Amino acid sequence: MKDRNFFHNPFFQAFAIIFIAGCFLYLDFYVYKNITRRLINPFGKAVQAKAIDLKDYLPFDENSKTVKIEAAENKKFSSGEKMPVLDGATALLPVYSAFFHSLYPKEACVFDGTDFKSESYLQKHNTAGAFKALVEKRADIVFCAKPSEKQVEYAKQNGIEFVLVPVGLESFVFLVNKDNPVTELSVEQIRGIYTGKYKRWSEVGGDNTKISALTCKEGGGSQTAMLSFMNGTPIKTVNNAFEGRSIGYSFRFYVDGIVNDANLKMIFLNGIEPTKENIRNKTYPVFSSFYAIYRASDSDREDIKKVIDFALSKTGQEIVEKSGYVSLE
Repeated sequence: MKDRNFFHNPFFQAFAIIFIAGCFLYLDFYVYKNITRRLINPFGKAVQAKAIDLKDYLPFDENSKTVKIEAAENKKFSSGEKMPVLDGATALLPVYSAFFHSLYPKEACVFDGTDFKSESYLQKHNTAGAFKALVEKRADIVFCAKPSEKQVEYAKQNGIEFVLVPVGLESFVFLVNKDNPVTELSVEQIRGIYTGKYKRWSEVGGDNTKISALTCKEGGGSQTAMLSFMNGTPIKTVNNAFEGRSIGYSFRFYVDGIVNDANLKMIFLNGIEPTKENIRNKTYPVFSSFYAIYRASDSDREDIKKVIDFALSKTGQEIVEKSGYVSLE
């Protein structure tokens, strides 16, 4: 009878509740620390946001990261002269901001503290937005990777034909969390991951965790490059950044030079590291040109020719190199 009264004692019941709750909290923390955290390896917030701080690449700000090389005086635009509006991909802003600094008068860049204003001759609408601006004649030259089939078709529907001029080289890279034991994959293994052939990292040399294959939005430069990489094979994986270890993709300089997230590492592809040297000598398997792109109907515009000629000049190619990309030669 006394024992029964002891278990019904309110102080004992309160102690028991606290003790059990504490055990569950400890177990939950232990499982997260030792199991869940090892499985969940989403990319850093900078990559997830796909963002760039425009203030870091303002062409005339003395504290910006933009490469500043002065063009010869007779190569520059003067105030009041007809000038093309430049736009482009987020990853290429460092390059065309540097071109802008070399060629344009300071007042041609109008920044309100958050974004470029509509009257600015320098814009940054990302890949999809830049192609749309080019078709709608709100931009005159865009710096991007090759347009997607849908972007070319959209241009044709609006009576626009694109002219693509290569101005530099860049590699397409695949990314995993730094704690992922996998450091190297083959082209076929990555294609197998994105078609659903491989579902666990142990199938491609890693640990026995699920593969979470991330994709980008359609119309962006990275997604267009990925579709080209897949060579017509449909992507069939499910995006789930909160289960297993993630893999994703982007362009080398965007990851290494802009995002610079210590939580990420770039995978060696077919045993080759995506360095500038391996892009230049074309041993890294996935590299491509990036372009200055304008409307074919504007081929006779001298102001557009001035920007293109400068981008291809010795000084322009030096800017490409110093901005972190690979020049054409």
